[in-house]
Amino acid sequence: MVYRTESAAQTEALGRELGAKLRPGSVVAFRGGLGMGKTAFTRGLAQGLGCTGRVTSPTFTIVNEYRGNIPLFHFDMYRLDSSDALFDIGWEDYLDRGGVCAVEWSENVADAMPDGTVYVTIQRAPEGENARKITITGGEAL
Repeated sequence: MVYRTESAAQTEALGRELGAKLRPGSVVAFRGGLGMGKTAFTRGLAQGLGCTGRVTSPTFTIVNEYRGNIPLFHFDMYRLDSSDALFDIGWEDYLDRGGVCAVEWSENVADAMPDGTVYVTIQRAPEGENARKITITGGEAL
């Protein structure tokens, strides 16, 4: 499905809709450049999963964990150069913990994404500075 949003708030709302459809064990893999709205989408995803607390990009920590009805494990793979580094930090353990894994910069670890991954590609849309074209594919939640 292809969606268009006109603001960060609309991007967050779309994330909230997807979050409400996900089940424990789901993986959401983001693709998109800097400043495209991946973290805004993840804030909504967390709300849809019933997570509370401030959602921020885990750029320097690699992963942030948020408690909720379904926990959210928010990864930022920007600094990783291969999936080997992801496995070194316990990727398989996170997949088995019954939460949702949201992975920013998933293209850096594409070979580690499991079957059934939901892919969210965010691009700037020509309608304006804050407009986004968001394409959601894959996964069982769609």
